[in-house]
Amino acid sequence: MITLLLAAALAAPKATPAPTPAFKDADRTKLIAALDAKAAHYGDLSRKIWEYSEVGYKETKSASAHIAELKAAGFDVQEGVGGMPTAFVASWGAGKPIIGIMAEYDALPGLSQFDTPEKKARVEGDPGHGCGHNLLGTASVAAAIQAKDELVARKLPGTIRLYGTPAEEGGGGKIYVARAGLMKDVDVMLSWHPGDRNQAGVGTTLANISAKFRFKGLAAHAAGAPDKGRSSLDAVMLTGMGIEFLREHVPSETRMHYVITKGGEAPNVVPAFAEIYVYARHSHMPTLDNVWERIVKIAQAGALATETTMEMELINSVYNTLPNDALAALTDKNLRRVGGVIYTPEEKAFAATLAKSFSPSETVLPIGSEAEIQAPRAEVGSGSTDAGDVSWQVPMSQLSAATFVPGTPGHSWQSAACAGTTLGRKGMMVAAKTLALTAMDLFTDPAQVKAARESFDKRRAGFEYKSRVPADQKPPLNYRDK
Repeated sequence: MITLLLAAALAAPKATPAPTPAFKDADRTKLIAALDAKAAHYGDLSRKIWEYSEVGYKETKSASAHIAELKAAGFDVQEGVGGMPTAFVASWGAGKPIIGIMAEYDALPGLSQFDTPEKKARVEGDPGHGCGHNLLGTASVAAAIQAKDELVARKLPGTIRLYGTPAEEGGGGKIYVARAGLMKDVDVMLSWHPGDRNQAGVGTTLANISAKFRFKGLAAHAAGAPDKGRSSLDAVMLTGMGIEFLREHVPSETRMHYVITKGGEAPNVVPAFAEIYVYARHSHMPTLDNVWERIVKIAQAGALATETTMEMELINSVYNTLPNDALAALTDKNLRRVGGVIYTPEEKAFAATLAKSFSPSETVLPIGSEAEIQAPRAEVGSGSTDAGDVSWQVPMSQLSAATFVPGTPGHSWQSAACAGTTLGRKGMMVAAKTLALTAMDLFTDPAQVKAARESFDKRRAGFEYKSRVPADQKPPLNYRDK
C-alpha cells in the first residue's frame, strides 16, 4: 500500500506557481499619479542636496538624507559599504528577481551657483551640482520607494535595491561597491542621468583613465642659485606640453585634459614639488590603454629632462557603457508613456534668459513646450561614468531625462542653476516615473528579465571585464583634497 501511494504521489503533476499578475495600463496610471502626489516632497529633498553640494567621498549630509528617506520607507540599509563612508545599499523584499537602481549625489568643485539665469556663485569657489546629481539621487530613491510600494500592494515576490554610490565624478564609487560583491546577484540594474533631452537608447560613453603625476625636485633661490635647483614645475610643464604634441598622434575620438593642481609656492623659489592631474578618454578601452601608456612615458620623460623624480597615483579608471537592446526598448516605451515636461511662463522666461549665455549651438530642441522624446540612437556620448563598469557585470539600462534647458553645457554654472530649479525637478520626476515603471515591468514579466540577460550576453560575448583599477587599490577618499 505504501509503495502504491508513493508511486501515485510521484506520478501526480506538480503544482505550477501562479502567474504574476500583469502590470496593466490602469496600474501604470496609478503609479504615475502616486509619484505626482509626492513630487513636492521629492523636490524639497533634491533642493536640500543641491544646497549641500558636497564633493566626492565627502557627501556626508547628502547620503544621510537619502538614507533617512529610505529607512522611513521601510528599507534595510547597509551603510559604509566598500570601504566608503558615504556608500550604502538599501534593500526591501526577498527573492528573485533582484532589481537595482543606482543613485549618485556628489557635486563638482568650483561650480557654486544660485538658481538664477545669470552667473552668480552662492559661495565663490565652493562646489555646485553642475551635473545634477542632486536630482539623480533623489529620482532613484523615489523610484525605489514607489517600486517597493507597488510590490507591497500587489503582494509580489522580489527584491528592490537602491545603491548609493558616491564620487561618480572621477572617484569611481561604483567600482568599489561592485568589487565588494554587492551587485553580483542583481538581475537588472537601472540607471539614469540628468541631461537636456529625454532619451533611452543603445548609446555608449567614453572609457576613462585618470591619475595624478607628482614630481619632486630641489628647491633653490630662483635668481641667486638657479643652477642648484631642479624644478618640479618644469617637469609638469613638459608633461603638459608633451600631451599637447601627442594630440596629433592619437585617434581623433580621444580626449585628453589636465589641470596643474600644485605649481610651487613662490616665483623666486625653484619648486621642489609640483603635480598635474590628467584625464584621458576613448570609447574603446584597449585603444585607451595604448594612449595612456604614451602619457605615462611623457611624464617619465618630463622627469628625466628635469632631473626630478616622478610618482603616479592612479585615481580612477572606468569603462565605456555596454548597451542593452532589450532594456533600451523597455525603458523607451515607459519614457514615452510618461512624456516630457511643460514649462510655465516663468520657467520659459528663465530658459530664454539662460539660453543667451550659451555659445552658438545646433540644438533644435524646443524651449518651453513639452519636450519631445528623442528616438533611441546608437551614439557615443562625450562623458564618462563609473556606471560603465557596472554595465559589463550585470544587465543595465540607461536613460537621460531633460532636467536642463535645451543646449545647456554639462558641468557648467548654467546646469548647476537648472538643477536647483523647478525645471530640474520636473525632469527628475520624469526619470523617477520611468524607472519605477520599468522596475515593475521587470517584477511582473519574467520574459523581460530573460531578454535583458540575453541582450547582455550577446553584447558581451567573448569579452572578459577587468577593471584597470588595481584589485588592491582602496577608494581614493581624499582625491578632491587640494
